[in-house]
Amino acid sequence: MWNPNQYQKFSSERDRPFFDLLARIEKSDAKNVADLGCGTGSLTAKLLEKFLKAHVVGVDSSAQMLEKSSARQNPRLEFVLADLSTWQPEKPLDVIVSNAALQWLEDHETLIPNLANWLEADGILAVQMPINFEQPSHTILQDLTESATWKPHLRAFSSKPRAPKSAAWYIQTLASLGFKVDAWETTYHHVLHGENVVLEWVKGTALRPILKALEPDLHSQFLEELGRQYLEVYPKQAFGTLFSFNRLFFVASKTS
Repeated sequence: MWNPNQYQKFSSERDRPFFDLLARIEKSDAKNVADLGCGTGSLTAKLLEKFLKAHVVGVDSSAQMLEKSSARQNPRLEFVLADLSTWQPEKPLDVIVSNAALQWLEDHETLIPNLANWLEADGILAVQMPINFEQPSHTILQDLTESATWKPHLRAFSSKPRAPKSAAWYIQTLASLGFKVDAWETTYHHVLHGENVVLEWVKGTALRPILKALEPDLHSQFLEELGRQYLEVYPKQAFGTLFSFNRLFFVASKTS
């Protein structure tokens, strides 16, 4: 279950990649746009300013997140509760945007061609995904779930991260489908403020399925142990806590 308030604790840091992605999309005449994994819809609404003639649909699988979208009423904007792996648009799309969502889905070998097929002849697929699965924020969490103490309590949880493919894979796959691809990677060096902020960050994302699989009376013990390990690697300093985060971007333009 997603917690919108927890996720948005670091909204400025989480939102920045969305705008970096959006800046590379050149499609001012788009009429039908989809935002896959739209969350609360706060960023989806920004697409109306980018695509002035477009009807925009935001799609998300979390009812909790979409509850917040009701505050963003607009005749050109709608939100749909659906599984991203099975949802299909009612008509071909000019632009598909997905910010920090597709890494939750398996089988990109099928997913990416499917998304490509939804696009008009000159359509654009713009995607951003985290690629920080080798960073301590993830490796510490993974090691803890696989430890002798916690593994017996997490048999229903697969601790193996679902990392995206490489940039080269997306370039080659989309090129074979008739796309010109602009791909890049960025490391954001966030300076976060607060107590044990990396723990607070992962509570909004990677920790969700783990806590769901764990018995509620064990949550505090697990969080205490995890938080202690995070503080050793991400100590709070006078200026804040330095948290580096790697992300993969690609903007694919259909050419055939």
